[in-house]
Amino acid sequence: MAPNIGPLVCLLVMIMDAIAGILGIQAEVAQNKVKHLKVWIFECRDPSYQAFKLGLAAAVLLALTHTIGNLLGGWLCLWSKQDYDKATANKRLAFGSLILSWINFAIGFSLLMAGAMANSKSRKSCALSNHRILSIGGILCFFHGLFTLAYYVSAKATIRDKEKLKNPTNHGDHPPA
Repeated sequence: MAPNIGPLVCLLVMIMDAIAGILGIQAEVAQNKVKHLKVWIFECRDPSYQAFKLGLAAAVLLALTHTIGNLLGGWLCLWSKQDYDKATANKRLAFGSLILSWINFAIGFSLLMAGAMANSKSRKSCALSNHRILSIGGILCFFHGLFTLAYYVSAKATIRDKEKLKNPTNHGDHPPA
C-alpha cells in the first residue's frame, strides 16, 4: 500500500504559493523604492534589479506549484454535457477548481513576468504607468494556492470513489481478509 502523501502535497502547495505571493508583493515594494517621475499617465523610472529578481522568483515558484498540483492531482476531464451531468460532486468540484487554477495561473504568471521584465531593462524607461502589476500577481498566487488545493483534494476524492465503485467489498481502508 502506498503511503498517503496527500497532506504533504497540500502543505507544499500552500507554502510554495504563499512564498510566491509574498515575493510578488515584495517585488512591488522594491520597484516603488526606485526613482520615478510621473507626468499625466506616463511614468519614467529606473529599473529595479531587486524587483526583477523577486518577480522572476515568484513566477518560477508559481509555475512549479502549478505543475506539482496538476501532476500529482491526476487527470480528470469532462468531455461532454452528458459527462458533466453524470459526474459526482467531487468530480465537478475538481473540474471547476482545475479551470479556476488555470485561469489564476495564466493571469498571475503573466502579471509577474510582465512586472519582472519591466524591471529587467538596463536603462531608464518611460511608458504608461503600470503600478501594482507585481502585487496583483502576488495576490493571485494566494488564490491559485486555494484553487490548486481544492483541485488536488477533490481529484483524489474522485479517484478514491472510482476505486470504491470498482471494488465495493474492499473500501480501501483494510486489506481483504
